[in-house]
Amino acid sequence: MPADPSAQIAHTARVHPKALLGAGVVVGEFAIVEQDASIGAGTILEPYVFVKRWTTLGHGNRVSAGTILGTDPLDKNFTGQRSYLRIGDGNIIREHYTISRGTAPESETVIGDGNYIMTSGHIAHNCRIGNRTVIASCALVAGHVEIEDEAFVSGGVVIHQHSRIGRLAMIAGNTRVNSDVPPYFLYAGYNVEAKGLNRVGLKRAGFSAVEIQSLKAAYRILYRSGLKLEAALERIEAEVLSEPARHLVSFIRSSKRGICRE
Repeated sequence: MPADPSAQIAHTARVHPKALLGAGVVVGEFAIVEQDASIGAGTILEPYVFVKRWTTLGHGNRVSAGTILGTDPLDKNFTGQRSYLRIGDGNIIREHYTISRGTAPESETVIGDGNYIMTSGHIAHNCRIGNRTVIASCALVAGHVEIEDEAFVSGGVVIHQHSRIGRLAMIAGNTRVNSDVPPYFLYAGYNVEAKGLNRVGLKRAGFSAVEIQSLKAAYRILYRSGLKLEAALERIEAEVLSEPARHLVSFIRSSKRGICRE
């Protein structure tokens, strides 16, 4: 059977016979699950959730009322062919949120594990969201954006398409992200600007005092030395010997849009 016998489906819900529901799934009142959708064990869909075709959720997710998963991309190039939304395990997605599947045929939008996605926002087509991120209310994430693990995106942030946000970066509310944002730092301003080290986030993530000091040194070289970007990266590589600093340099070197550095 597509639905595990232990799944609880409200009388007013509509679950397609070709949808897959794992053990202990709860489908609330007036929720809809289309064919070719897969809901992992222990996931809870609150009332009025709409899970569209070709959407996969792992186990232990909680999706709040009025959320729509697997929406058609907001992209004029979309042809209506099959593409995917893949969501991992243990995510919380709060009320009135939309997440689109990929634009190109067989492409995908991917959400990792343990993310906390708050209310009334949108994650667009072909995004890749890592693990344990926080995306606060009313944030708008455009197409092809990448957000690394444990980043924090505050309320009202708007992220331009193809931008990247690095691990444990923290973006202040109502900031416009229109370039790549390196990991580990704090950012604010109308156009995103670096404001210092994300000390609280680093400590909570278990970074040692030595690692935090190394990132402080890297920040000073990158944003306060007056060196051109390549010279700053070479100096970090020569002087700051830590794995986080190496990830910082690798992130910047792989940037296609350029990083915020004004």
